[in-house]
Amino acid sequence: GGGGSSGGGGGGGGGSSLRMSSNIHANHLSLDASSSSSSSSSSSSSSSSSSSVHEPKMDALIIPVTMEVPCDSRGQRMWWAFLASSMVTFFGGLFIILLWRTLKYLWTVCCHCGGKTKEAQKINNGSSQADGTLKPVDEKEEAVAAEVGWMTSVKDWAGVMISAQTLTGRVLVVLVFALSIGALVIYFIDSSNPIESCQNFYKDFTLQIDMAFNVFFLLYFGLRFIAANDKLWFWLEVNSVVDFFTVPPVFVSVYLNRSWLGLRFLRALRLIQFSEILQFLNILKTSNSIKLVNLLSIFISTWLTAAGFIHLVENSGDPWENFQNNQALTYWECVYLLMVTMSTVGYGDVYAKTTLGRLFMVFFILGGLAMFASYVPEIIELIGNRKKYGGSYSAVSGRKHIVVCGHITLESVSNFLKDFLHKDRDDVNVEIVFLHNISPNLELEALFKRHFTQVEFYQGSVLNPHDLARVKIESADACLILANKYCADPDAEDASNIMRVISIKNYHPKIRIITQMLQYHNKAHLLNIPSWNWKEGDDAICLAELKLGFIAQSCLAQGLSTMLANLFSMRSFIKIEEDTWQKYYLEGVSNEMYTEYLSSAFVGLSFPTVCELCFVKLKLLMIAIEYKSANRESRSRKRILINPGNHLKIQEGTLGFFIASDAKEVKRAFFYCKACHDDITDPKRIKKCGCKRLIYFEDEQPSTLSPKKKQRNGGMRNSPNSSPKLMRHDPLLIPGNDQIDNMDSNVKKYDSTGMFHWCAPKEIEKVILTRSEAAMTVLSGHVVVCIFGDVSSALIGLRNLVMPLRASNFHYHELKHIVFVGSIEYLKREWETLHNFPKVSILPGTPLSRADLRAVNINLCDMCVILSANQNNIDDTSLQDKECILASLNIKSMQFDDSIGVLQANSQGFTPPGMDRSSPDNSPVHGMLRQPSITTGVNIPIITELAKPGKLPLVSVNQEKNSGTHILMITELVNDTNVQFLDQDDDDDPDTELYLTQPFACGTAFAVSVLDSLMSATYFNDNILTLIRTLVTGGATPELEALIAEENALRGGYSTPQTLANRDRCRVAQLALLDGPFADLGDGGCYGDLFCKALKTYNMLCFGIYRLRDAHLSTPSQCTKRYVITNPPYEFELVPTDLIFCLMQFDHNAGQSRASLSHSSHSSQSSSKKSSSVHSIPSTANRQNRPKSRESRDKQNRKEMVYR
Repeated sequence: GGGGSSGGGGGGGGGSSLRMSSNIHANHLSLDASSSSSSSSSSSSSSSSSSSVHEPKMDALIIPVTMEVPCDSRGQRMWWAFLASSMVTFFGGLFIILLWRTLKYLWTVCCHCGGKTKEAQKINNGSSQADGTLKPVDEKEEAVAAEVGWMTSVKDWAGVMISAQTLTGRVLVVLVFALSIGALVIYFIDSSNPIESCQNFYKDFTLQIDMAFNVFFLLYFGLRFIAANDKLWFWLEVNSVVDFFTVPPVFVSVYLNRSWLGLRFLRALRLIQFSEILQFLNILKTSNSIKLVNLLSIFISTWLTAAGFIHLVENSGDPWENFQNNQALTYWECVYLLMVTMSTVGYGDVYAKTTLGRLFMVFFILGGLAMFASYVPEIIELIGNRKKYGGSYSAVSGRKHIVVCGHITLESVSNFLKDFLHKDRDDVNVEIVFLHNISPNLELEALFKRHFTQVEFYQGSVLNPHDLARVKIESADACLILANKYCADPDAEDASNIMRVISIKNYHPKIRIITQMLQYHNKAHLLNIPSWNWKEGDDAICLAELKLGFIAQSCLAQGLSTMLANLFSMRSFIKIEEDTWQKYYLEGVSNEMYTEYLSSAFVGLSFPTVCELCFVKLKLLMIAIEYKSANRESRSRKRILINPGNHLKIQEGTLGFFIASDAKEVKRAFFYCKACHDDITDPKRIKKCGCKRLIYFEDEQPSTLSPKKKQRNGGMRNSPNSSPKLMRHDPLLIPGNDQIDNMDSNVKKYDSTGMFHWCAPKEIEKVILTRSEAAMTVLSGHVVVCIFGDVSSALIGLRNLVMPLRASNFHYHELKHIVFVGSIEYLKREWETLHNFPKVSILPGTPLSRADLRAVNINLCDMCVILSANQNNIDDTSLQDKECILASLNIKSMQFDDSIGVLQANSQGFTPPGMDRSSPDNSPVHGMLRQPSITTGVNIPIITELAKPGKLPLVSVNQEKNSGTHILMITELVNDTNVQFLDQDDDDDPDTELYLTQPFACGTAFAVSVLDSLMSATYFNDNILTLIRTLVTGGATPELEALIAEENALRGGYSTPQTLANRDRCRVAQLALLDGPFADLGDGGCYGDLFCKALKTYNMLCFGIYRLRDAHLSTPSQCTKRYVITNPPYEFELVPTDLIFCLMQFDHNAGQSRASLSHSSHSSQSSSKKSSSVHSIPSTANRQNRPKSRESRDKQNRKEMVYR
């Protein structure tokens, strides 16, 4: 049979042997008719090869294509020879390994017993004999060691060759996998042939390739065997079993010139290693991708392997049935059968007929179904969860991009985009790239799609350098980090953002970073980052610092928080035709803050002159400039000066800070030319002209034309007055007698920078008042801070609230007393940062207790501030502000006894011990009361409503005026929508934006969300943040921040000319028009006239109005609410009850002369609203019965000017 098979496959070359073999078979074997016919036909065709008639039959015999054509004349199958080669190899090797292990174990046992015997002999023989016997033993051990070393080196070499640790190993591993897939492809090709066929190795190209592959597999198997530590475990590995059942049959096939498809389908199991190969090639890096490839490779390899087995048994048949029950199925039909079986569909069009096939299907459906049910859903989930936003950013030539990361939510992103892409910013040619490790939800995804031309989102983390490379952080213009303002643990949120900064700076130290910080004390950690450089544009926007600073400024001039918040927020102009308070408020809301370089036409002029010219002619309000000192000390010679006064002259290339409605208007300050535009009345016609001087300046400053251009000037973040070289007034540089007296070497009244009032640290027990002590001390004109918090609450940083109220540009007697009402446990935690500030008291209690509120005379306070440290501990956003809202409504519903009397309290006052009312500091001047520490500031709206006959409707003082509704309050909110609960009489819709609501417009509510706009404002112009911080913090500088970061407390300093000079800086105040030098303009005058008069005469820069809500009504109104009007136009009509926001100069002689008009614009909200008719008459006089005529007022004003 074997000879016939060999001869039959020999073709023409082996014709004689084929004929002899056929004759032998024909003579000695009894065959049926078809077999005899076939055999004789084969013999004759072989013997007469020249006959062309029989040549096709010969070809059909050599490579049979159907099962009906047997491989030889007898139809004998040789599958058992192929299978036997694999089985003998597997079990033979297994037997040899087990035998070796057994012999090795026996040898080890014997050696162990012999060693014990020799050791006993050594002990018995003594040490002298032992020395003689040690030498041969040592020689044997050295020989064994040398032998082991050689075997180990070979083993290590083999291990290196098959591992992926070296380049050679990686190449070998990848090559083996590729050849395995090639062998599997050859199997797919051969599967179209019969299971067993006769093939000539020298003519079959696929068999030759397969043979070469298997020779390589055999060599690789040898390397793996040498490198294996446990040979038995290696022999039973899947890859080893695959080699046993695929490599030996190929050699048998060459020997027999016969091919058996057999178990070659096991090569599909090599696919399981696909993920390892991709990891070696550094293609797979993430856990999800590795897991996905693993699942796919296991599923596909199992599927193809099972299909190969079904293909084998179904096409062969059952051996015990003499292979008669076979059916012709292609390999791909078997693949289809296995898939419908695994998925439990089972259409029935293809099924197994053989017993082996059905038995296999019984077991496979158990494992296959389990695998299908577990693997497929997981694969789909992984594919579905694959990062949809996992690509890389492609930079657009000529277009900048910024990276925004941190707290990325629908709210934070929508607020950021609304302000960043506002139309008033002109053309924003910046692409925004968001990077976050969580994929966006549907709403956020829709928001990104609406802004797809300027916004891209990528999923990743800034802590991963690979993700930073994806968003091209090295070429980004800046990186903005948003913070979660509503998190329960602010310190943890700040730590996260600091880590983001560290990661970004570590990847690219030169990148500009603007980050939000929640807690002020955490800003110090940014200074620990070596590459953090505020001189190059890095900025930290501390929300707690600015929020409390805004609220503190509202204690000095109520409504200022609203005005400043609107200035750095981009708001579109909303026109209202009706004559309502919203009309005037919204006209001011459309103003923003911009910067622009001043035209050379302004060079040499004083600041007030340029300011007046810009306001009158250009319709622009300039409030500050960037001043370059003559001293060229690095970059710090640049300062931002707010309303510097008439001593300072404008230099070439000076940067101005303007309040305007859009960026195009501010261009007028740059284009203005005296020669071309002097006679132009319409500011819209002021455009670029062809004058050489202007062109020269423009060419000289090509990079500074855009107000959106970021100013990365190092010294801009310094205080405008931190250098004595920039001081305005000689009296501070050459101290007078009073100042010399203050320069006592033994007294420290200010901190080391001279920016804040300071006192020696006090123990908290010394400032605690009991309820009875507070009631005995009649507080007045003070600030009541209602604070909700406990021992576990996050600190909100009350130092940022107190510091602006203790700025050194106030005289000591002007400082408002501050009384904290709240939990003593919480205040003890804050006290370490407050113990250096004077005039601070604490009343332990709760702001919800009316007894505590009455004890601190809340009805006589200048301002009541309501804060909460517990807001972020509540998940329900609508309940986050419940404490503040309850406290606010509780105060408004309180009624106060009229036995003290409003006017009596105002005129006589109640002076606590240590306060001398006879002091000239406490005397009324110019109709404005000089603010005592805690003696004035009674029911403020009541006083301001007292009208003069013929000017305003008379408002009587009655019992209703003593209700809590007239107490000035500002309430901090977390959730903007909760503002609707603060005012019970307003008609604000719950969906109304915060800035459109009445409490915010009136300055009685403040939400931290308004500070979101500072991120984009700082990016476009980092000077804006410096200006805002200078205004609201009272003069905090980078030097002071470094000091606080070092010691976490203010350090006292001696009064020197340099530190006293730092007091000489302007501050925000409110100017009353009811009386005083501007009373003539208060009755129907123009705002522009007031602006020019205040600027020319007193160097006071007006920038807004705080007007009664119902001032436009012709009928009397009991409402005392006011709203903010920002930068009204020149022709805006004034009313006597208006309060004017202004930037006033520091008054050096406030403690010595009573004729100082600077204090006529008192910074105190309450004092600025007092009527001069009350304070110009004896204290017992009735205010309403002593109206002063216009003539007498003017006479007094002229007298005051003489004093001045």
